[in-house]
Amino acid sequence: MTDAQAKAEQSLVLAAPEAKKLRWLLLIAATLFAIGIVTPMLTISKFIVVKNSVSVMSGLVELIRSGHVILFALVAGFSIVLPLLKIKVLYHLLSTTPKSTPKNTRNLHLMHAYGRWAMLDVMVVAVLIVTVKLGAIASIKIHFGLYVFATAVILIMLITDRVVRLTRQ
Repeated sequence: MTDAQAKAEQSLVLAAPEAKKLRWLLLIAATLFAIGIVTPMLTISKFIVVKNSVSVMSGLVELIRSGHVILFALVAGFSIVLPLLKIKVLYHLLSTTPKSTPKNTRNLHLMHAYGRWAMLDVMVVAVLIVTVKLGAIASIKIHFGLYVFATAVILIMLITDRVVRLTRQ
């Protein structure tokens, strides 16, 4: 084995205590994510009479019911599928003693480079659009689910960043 191969193989190995802490944080983040996608994030009140509470899941169901398949695919992909894949890859990297295979290295860099844009920006843009469109007609009340979802997103981003930093040492 050459020095370059040995160094590459060591590059994805994390210290056991650090990996254990990160696995616990990832479990907390995954739990918050699961709670965040089903818990109401906001309530839209129209003309004081009609109130509609929306979560990520209820929003997706409504998109499918309304026939907005492309928008459904985009929101589901960026807000649910990609975060779940990111959690799965992070768990794999933290649960085993990963080798620096091209696949692991590629997944780690993709998660770090594009993962931070996958969840939070979609939710922020959606809330902004709803706020701007309904500002004069409706009022919006933010709920616990938005904070839980945002916390999960930020925690996953921090875990990813930490894993990337540790693997570069």
